[in-house]
Amino acid sequence: MLKPLLIEIGVEELPAVPLLKELKNIEKKYAAILESYSLFGEFEFYYTPRRLVIWHNEFKTSQEDSVEEFFGAPLSVAFKDGKVTPAAEGFARKCGVSLEEIGSAEKDGKEVLYYKKDLKGRPSTELLAEILQAWITSLDFGKSMRWGSMSESFIRPIRWVNVLFDDELVAVELFGVRSAKHTFVHRISNFEATPVAGAKEYFEILKKGGVTLYPEQRREDILAAFSRLEKENGITIEVDADLLDEVVAITENPTPLLGSFDEAFLRLPPEVIIVSMKEHQRYFPVFQEGKLINKFVVVSNALTNDFSKVVEGNERVLRPRLADGLFFYDNDLKNGLSTTALEKVAFFKGLGSVADKIKREEKIALALFDTYKPAASKEDLLRAIALAKADLSSEMVYEFTELQGLMGAYYAVAQGENAAVATAIREQYLPDGEESALPSTPLSAIVAMSIKLDTLLALFSVNQIPTGSRDPFALRRAVNGLVRITKEHNLAFDIVETLKMLSAGYEKIDMQKLESFFLERVKQYFKVNPSIVEAVLASGERELLNLGKKIEALNTLVDSEGFAEVSSTFKRVANITKDIDLGAVLSVDTKLFENAAESALFARYNEVSVKSYVSYEEELDALLGLKPELDQFFSDVMVNAEDAAVKNNRKSLVASIYKSILKIADIKEVSI
Repeated sequence: MLKPLLIEIGVEELPAVPLLKELKNIEKKYAAILESYSLFGEFEFYYTPRRLVIWHNEFKTSQEDSVEEFFGAPLSVAFKDGKVTPAAEGFARKCGVSLEEIGSAEKDGKEVLYYKKDLKGRPSTELLAEILQAWITSLDFGKSMRWGSMSESFIRPIRWVNVLFDDELVAVELFGVRSAKHTFVHRISNFEATPVAGAKEYFEILKKGGVTLYPEQRREDILAAFSRLEKENGITIEVDADLLDEVVAITENPTPLLGSFDEAFLRLPPEVIIVSMKEHQRYFPVFQEGKLINKFVVVSNALTNDFSKVVEGNERVLRPRLADGLFFYDNDLKNGLSTTALEKVAFFKGLGSVADKIKREEKIALALFDTYKPAASKEDLLRAIALAKADLSSEMVYEFTELQGLMGAYYAVAQGENAAVATAIREQYLPDGEESALPSTPLSAIVAMSIKLDTLLALFSVNQIPTGSRDPFALRRAVNGLVRITKEHNLAFDIVETLKMLSAGYEKIDMQKLESFFLERVKQYFKVNPSIVEAVLASGERELLNLGKKIEALNTLVDSEGFAEVSSTFKRVANITKDIDLGAVLSVDTKLFENAAESALFARYNEVSVKSYVSYEEELDALLGLKPELDQFFSDVMVNAEDAAVKNNRKSLVASIYKSILKIADIKEVSI
């Protein structure tokens, strides 16, 4: 039998970020617990800042009856000389019955002890308290709190619990709160508890009480209101996806409102205004013709017909934020960019100050500049490196750490630095994520690479190597960034040779560990069959540009029709040549050929091997195109001939082909 089931856990206002981080796990954890109780059924999960809600349109009224089977020791072990052994007695205890109730059954060709227990399904109402306790305690929001005399903790205090199985209240107690047939609507609508007679009327009660229960509905309402405001006012609202998620999570009755601030604050860099609004107030910035204007959108949670006071209050709160920003900005402009204070700021124990880091970055930057010879000024490079960290001692970056680099670029322009230097300062931390933009100029690319490379080399020199998920200095992201930058700007970077060259000024670096760390990130970077990356790495290639081109080439061929048959032939080639030193010079003597298939294969290989190719894909395609001649060779020729010279000559022919392929990838490593 099936009935509707409503579960509502009422809480004090949930913080948005921890809730959103755990959101993807909440339903999975609940479903897994239902499975463990043999009560799984379709359900929906909703949330507002004051409640976590699970709704089953249909839920089993009880578990289904089931059978539990127990298999024990073979009868030959359970009974010796007609006497019961400890094995039989232990099996009976395990089953919870007397030995007389134990039977036997055949299993794996043997007669063994056997017992079947019929299990009567328990009513769901008896299990829901356990299920909810298991679910709530499984949720991980990071930090949690205790309240009252409770020894248990949760993200926020639980204030009410409502579990309705159709119209029946299910007795549940969570954190000292017993279930009751009531809920709480929007505070402005009614501060007191609202009775709920049955599960299905719950939704109408919330709606009438000013609560939009469904997160997706709140999102749609907000976006629809944004569109109306844009049309009515001729503006564009910048919709930050993460900020929108937060606003959806902290409102029960969202109403977007347009506010304004003093135009004098537009003297600030737009990013300062936007950060002040987004990070501290959860406001959405407003633009006209692509330019930030003195407007903002706040999503109110109020329930009222007159929002003028709400708008006024938010405008009043924003003003001191922007005033502080303007104060910091003017002070920083007056003081100018300087790295003097960074001499007293430690970078990491054993690695000196931030000023020392700048000196190391300068050496790397000069080495890369001489290697890549970009169409840029070396003086601009040195100036950009020297000033890149200067804004770390500015008042603005002290207050808004996320603006580092960006503020340095503004201050650089203000004090007369040229555009190339300012751009390099602005882009020094790029890319700072998988979807992030990349440095836009060769000069910026070298500056960004130098910063990332020093961080890698310096921290490896003091054995600060990331382990597991721990990576406080984002070294994995630094490697990903280096891979992306070299590809974007076509910069040759050999993981072994370039790192060896740049590591000269660092002590105690385990280069093998650094190379392995780099390669692990490279494997994660390329979104292809992992065995394809392994196959290319097995070729010995360590230069990033070539590595990427070879991986793309091999991936294209692996995805092509008929590759499985090609792979089979060349894995046979690899197997035949496994005892041959492919690093040695291989020679083939045509005078030792005894079969037309040998001559045909050799002629075709020579034709392929002397050609020039525009891409690795074309070259690999040509080499793998030797499959027909190889198949004929394997059909007509006995490689392991009795004559040692003939045998070695045939192996050298096959090995020469594989050696040519191995310059691109080791085909035998590819699994499909």
